[in-house]
Amino acid sequence: MAQIIFIALTIITFGIAFRKYSQLRRNILLGKDVEIKGNTGERTKNMLLIAFGQKKMFKRIIPAVMHLFIYVAFLFTQIELIEIFVDGIFGKHRFFRPYLGGMYTGLISFIEILSVGAFIGTLVFLIRRNLLKVPRFHMDEMTGWPKLDGNLILYAEILLLIGIFSMNGADEALFNMGQTHATGVAEGTTGSFGFAVSQYFGPAMFGGMEVGTLHFIERAGWWLHIIVVFTFLNYLPFSKHLHILLAFPNVFYSKLNSRGEMENMPAIMNEVKSMMGLIPESEMAPAGDMNDMPKFGVSDVFDLTWKNMLDAYTCTECGRCSSVCPANVTGKKLSPRKIMMDVRDRAEEIGKNLDANNLECIAADKKEGATKLTKENYDDGKSLFDYITNEEIHACTTCNACVEACPVTIDPLDIILQLRRHEILDLAAGPGDWTPMFTSIENSGSVWQIPDSRAKWATDLATEET
Repeated sequence: MAQIIFIALTIITFGIAFRKYSQLRRNILLGKDVEIKGNTGERTKNMLLIAFGQKKMFKRIIPAVMHLFIYVAFLFTQIELIEIFVDGIFGKHRFFRPYLGGMYTGLISFIEILSVGAFIGTLVFLIRRNLLKVPRFHMDEMTGWPKLDGNLILYAEILLLIGIFSMNGADEALFNMGQTHATGVAEGTTGSFGFAVSQYFGPAMFGGMEVGTLHFIERAGWWLHIIVVFTFLNYLPFSKHLHILLAFPNVFYSKLNSRGEMENMPAIMNEVKSMMGLIPESEMAPAGDMNDMPKFGVSDVFDLTWKNMLDAYTCTECGRCSSVCPANVTGKKLSPRKIMMDVRDRAEEIGKNLDANNLECIAADKKEGATKLTKENYDDGKSLFDYITNEEIHACTTCNACVEACPVTIDPLDIILQLRRHEILDLAAGPGDWTPMFTSIENSGSVWQIPDSRAKWATDLATEET
């Protein structure tokens, strides 16, 4: 009966997870396609060092070490999870023990030691978030669900550890009494598995209990562990902890060029080149319809690239970007973390409407005959500017501190720049004190309002030399 329940629960869990992760992929692909080039070897190296090796985390040593405990324990616990799946399907208990012998004992012992470290790390993070009041965890955007989300996963980690040590500890106590049901152990055989922590913890905690009670605790620990894992699998798409999966592709596809190098807009760059005679007339694009002007910058998630969207869904909400942002530190409204959270929230809003086929999200002039809502006809009258204020994007100094600080190479600056470009070039808006600068650049090529062309000095010098 337990096998049937386990298999049914597994099928249901993975079915729900497949649907949600498919929606997540769809939301990321709301962004435009972009070709990402570069050395694959260098990208792989970055992924191994930054995503797998946690390289950038160690700029802050205490949280880095605590995070490393949890991260390494998470990785190695997956080995034990494989055995739990095999046991659940075939109705066995510790299926691999007879085949691995001493290696099995060493492996589970190592996982237990890592789990103790993970428990310490979890307590430290709970204290940092809730008692020490670390400022970056208590900014305006970290109220409500983001704050609860940060705590929930830590509580779940504690439940996982309770499950592991309840199962192993009760099993050790049963083995001492000759009552374990582990595969390969003859009935009535007494002894110990020899696990590093449980061989002491089990008898100390559960010694003296009745056999039936110990069997119940052992099975309860087993089921608690797998149920928390199944819950976590379906919880991830709603949580900042999605970075556990997405950090690897996000780092792999991150920029390889200098962080200070900004992307040019080809439409404007080519226009300027043609005005300056840098493009031969034969290579100049034919004049287009004035009513068919290109769109500059970004107004909504559809104008972003899928890599921008991947950045948003990879965000760990750790706040390192905002804590080093000079605009944020000096009291301005900008928080790079909030920018990424806002992009993700907007994508989630659109995704829900697409799933519901909410035809009200099609503008009246596009609505006639429409039977299906898609990203091509979506137009609910909103944009990213309903989430991100002009004050926020104006405060950015483009210093790249946020990009440098991010442990998984997210680039909030790229999104900020694109929003600002749309505001200025398409909406002809922007701060009033920027207007004279734009006018001066257009008229004289200089940011200062001077009557002469910026290059006049060179022309005059050439004339004098002649």
